[in-house]
Amino acid sequence: MTKKIAIRVKNLGKKYRLGGSQEPYHTFRDAIVSSLRAPVNVFRRTPPVEEFWALKDVSFDVEQGEVLGIIGRNGAGKSTLLKILSRITTPTEGTVELHGRVGSLLEVGTGFHPELTGRENIFLSGSILGMKRREIDAKLDEIVKFSEIEKFLDTPAKRYSSGMYVRLAFAVAAHLEPEILVIDEVLAVGDAAFQKKCLGKMGEVAKEGRTVLFVSHNMSTVKALCQKGILLESGKIGYSGEIPSVIDHYLNGLVTLVEAIPLSDKKRAIKVSRRGKMLDIKIISDDAGTQQDIDSTKPFEIEIKIQIFESINLSCTIWIRDLYRNIIFLSSERQQNKTFVLEKGIHHISCKCNPLFLASGNYWISCSLGSGPETVDWVIDAHTFFVKELDIYQNGFNLSQEDALLHIDHNWEVKDYR
Repeated sequence: MTKKIAIRVKNLGKKYRLGGSQEPYHTFRDAIVSSLRAPVNVFRRTPPVEEFWALKDVSFDVEQGEVLGIIGRNGAGKSTLLKILSRITTPTEGTVELHGRVGSLLEVGTGFHPELTGRENIFLSGSILGMKRREIDAKLDEIVKFSEIEKFLDTPAKRYSSGMYVRLAFAVAAHLEPEILVIDEVLAVGDAAFQKKCLGKMGEVAKEGRTVLFVSHNMSTVKALCQKGILLESGKIGYSGEIPSVIDHYLNGLVTLVEAIPLSDKKRAIKVSRRGKMLDIKIISDDAGTQQDIDSTKPFEIEIKIQIFESINLSCTIWIRDLYRNIIFLSSERQQNKTFVLEKGIHHISCKCNPLFLASGNYWISCSLGSGPETVDWVIDAHTFFVKELDIYQNGFNLSQEDALLHIDHNWEVKDYR
């Protein structure tokens, strides 16, 4: 038995105008004045207008009860898509079919009035969703308990912190039972405990047969929550399918992008100090010299090329993360209670590592330089490397090395007991 379609998007496009002047709303008097000025306006130079398509030829279906993850880089069109689905903005072309009431949580405090209390905003949001008062009354206690703002329920929302806003907004959207729930990266505002509670609630929502569209840059959360996914690239669907393959496609594309930019040109996490700057990072493996692919059962070395502009006592920290942003390894020479005294010029700092026994796949190296309390340089995802898969599986064993996070050094032996 095939499931019903909850959302159908066909040839959707959204165009914006960049530059130029916006056409104002005219009264009848304005129209008369404009007609009199028309001969003069012919000689005026109008600023050039550029068209920008935030979305173009986007088509997909979402079945009822499905949790769809939408991922992509900043500016790919994710938020624009959700705003169209939430009826906040209209498309330039294409059609959208929505079968059911839509509850949207696109930013902190969506649909809240700052002058109204938390209690009043619950009824306001419920009314916007098309709920009747008796339906909201039936869910009120459950919403308040979930949001954890009982003490401030009758306080104006303008006095809420961002965390209180998002807790109440999510509680309303999740408990007032819209058939379609649209969520855009707002859970990053709440604390870790509340995020975990929200993820559990979204899992319950999906099991109840309601449809969820979820946008997030946290790939671990997307993978845990969603069954299928869409990768948006420059306003178009670059890839779609089962969520693990969509995430892999996205992350591997990021690796290629990072590798193409020299370290000295990469965006810094902070404003770069004038005292020093990282120029290059490379991996040196004992068995094959400098390379991108390493055998994680062998020792390896991370070498950092640094330009120093004035004499400095320098400390260095590196951390390795997997593609899902989990920190696998963290090291700082401060752990050994020492710093490097470096003069002006080019220097190479090396961190020699014992085997990490990492699973096969791509990994990111981030690095920061410091001098006392001052951060000299800091680059997130400064370098990538690939861990080769070990040829250890045979006899029909169908698990891949990628199914584990890491591999611990170990030995097998036969122990016979009589």
